[in-house]
Amino acid sequence: MSSAERTDALLSGIASRQMENPAIFGNLHAEKSVAQARTLPGFLVLGPPRTGTTWLYDVLSSRALLPGPTKETRFFDLHFERGIDWYLDHFPKNPGKLAVGEIAPTYFASPEACARILSVVPDARLVIIFRNPVQRLVSLFRLKRAYGLHAWSFDQALENDPELLESSLYASHLKMWQSCFSREQLSINFFEDFTEDPQAFVDRICRFVGIPAFTLKESERKKVFSTNRMTEPRNFMATRTALKVADWCKARKLDGLVQHVRDSRVFNLLIGGGEPFSPLPGESLKRLHEKLLPEIEELERLLGRDLASWKTPPKS
Repeated sequence: MSSAERTDALLSGIASRQMENPAIFGNLHAEKSVAQARTLPGFLVLGPPRTGTTWLYDVLSSRALLPGPTKETRFFDLHFERGIDWYLDHFPKNPGKLAVGEIAPTYFASPEACARILSVVPDARLVIIFRNPVQRLVSLFRLKRAYGLHAWSFDQALENDPELLESSLYASHLKMWQSCFSREQLSINFFEDFTEDPQAFVDRICRFVGIPAFTLKESERKKVFSTNRMTEPRNFMATRTALKVADWCKARKLDGLVQHVRDSRVFNLLIGGGEPFSPLPGESLKRLHEKLLPEIEELERLLGRDLASWKTPPKS
């Protein structure tokens, strides 16, 4: 399927989503007028995952009003039926009138999220961050193994986990967002620019979303280049069970309890701590690159940016 055909399918999905359950959308529109007193987000960082969004959340959390203590509410893609009050309960009070936003990397590849954001916050400013899609997909695959989300091999994961490939179809999804929102509402950024000059990267995003300029602390700069120490989990079933319990708690707004566990020694016993990840098969990476190359070339055309470094097949 070509990028254009994928985009048409995504847009058809958005249209059907808006008609799928008009009662939910109707209730949300009624809630919106009440929710204005509790400011809805003015900006959303859409991801996709593994593009520096956790670092961005940590850096902006004291300079903007973001959900807490958990970074991602998953409201617009998973918990929409819970209503705006449920969503806004994740945000602290805003006595200082800070810019309000959410950093939500799972929204980028979700037609449901796109339709719902268009319905609830149609004037929001949207930030997208692209990273070499093969490197990003490998990073996401390893994160999911570390967190016990699956125990598949790389090839099995590509076959059974649609999010891995779907979130790498950059051009198709970008065209979906461009079809629903004005170009002035979209800020396109690159992970490579983030690692090369984090201050310029965060300055650009802050200007776009309306956060006053600030200078990164040395500790914040160092986190950009911190070594990723993800490993296999010590015990897959224990890690997977813990993650399911955490998701159950977050759906019931028990984020504080989840964060307390994350900050404790228990977290290090549940996540990682196993063997280092094995190198991935070179042939699998080559086939993946060939599959994603048309999307890379289409993104290059859309943005007018040289992506030659992404078009070189991975060596291993």
